[in-house]
Amino acid sequence: MTTSTVIDVPGAFVASYGTQGARARAWLDGLPKLGGAFLERWELRPDGPARWGMASLALPVRRADGSPAVLKLQEPREETFGAIPGLLAWRGDGIVRLLDHDETTTVQLLERLDAERPLSSVPDEESAVGVLAGLLARLTSVPAPAGLRRLSDIAAAMVADTPGAVPALRDPAERKLVERCASAVAELMGEAGDRLLHWDLHSGNVLAGAREPWLAIDPEPLAGDPGFDLLPGLDDRWAAIAASGDPAGAVLRRFDRLTEAIGADRRRAVGWTLGRVLQNALWDVEDGKDTLEPTQVLIARTLLEHRG
Repeated sequence: MTTSTVIDVPGAFVASYGTQGARARAWLDGLPKLGGAFLERWELRPDGPARWGMASLALPVRRADGSPAVLKLQEPREETFGAIPGLLAWRGDGIVRLLDHDETTTVQLLERLDAERPLSSVPDEESAVGVLAGLLARLTSVPAPAGLRRLSDIAAAMVADTPGAVPALRDPAERKLVERCASAVAELMGEAGDRLLHWDLHSGNVLAGAREPWLAIDPEPLAGDPGFDLLPGLDDRWAAIAASGDPAGAVLRRFDRLTEAIGADRRRAVGWTLGRVLQNALWDVEDGKDTLEPTQVLIARTLLEHRG
């Protein structure tokens, strides 16, 4: 793709994302021209400073008719290839609307939301959890389109990887906890589900909008059981849970609220939430850590004690 237009890529994003390896750095090298090519292709003009997260760059733009939008650029990889079919399937119901896209590069033109007003800025914890619960119910009610990553495959890989990862943990109690999480996942692998999951729905990934008060952003979709989508909402706004005086009770109340919202079987929801704890534990070990995150430990132990 040739272009005479380039975009400015913030140095902080380059420095952060460049730590992901040679493939990420190669993508960053081509990012100024890639963004410029899509400005030309979709007749866009920049309309403010770029924003970025852990893995994507978002450039506010104006379309040819003057309407606001966002040009989203992210490296094509297994997790990001599902975003376009997921957004097409959701059709803007509870989530940012996809205005245009390119499947090869995973570049997206999105409805512009208010990046200055994430749900995480709402001071009332109960209200924020209510918004998350409502969005989660809507998003997971949609059947997953064909071709997405499947929870059944992810679960099988996690269970297979557990024996090799557990010895890296220093604490015998944490090793046992991870093994119990893997056992819970193994029990559910035959019923992994077929709903469209966001995978990362927390209050930082919900923005205020004009079309609706709140809309989700940044999905990494997969096909599976809605229970696998609960953990980001459980450990979200952790300060409120920690300050409650009864963290385990606060976790259970939030878990029950989210589970009820999506109409999930509680046993399966517990098992798949333990699966998310397992996924995070395996990633931590892969990153060289020898202890688990305390919040993950508390959530897992709380759910195991009240399983059923």
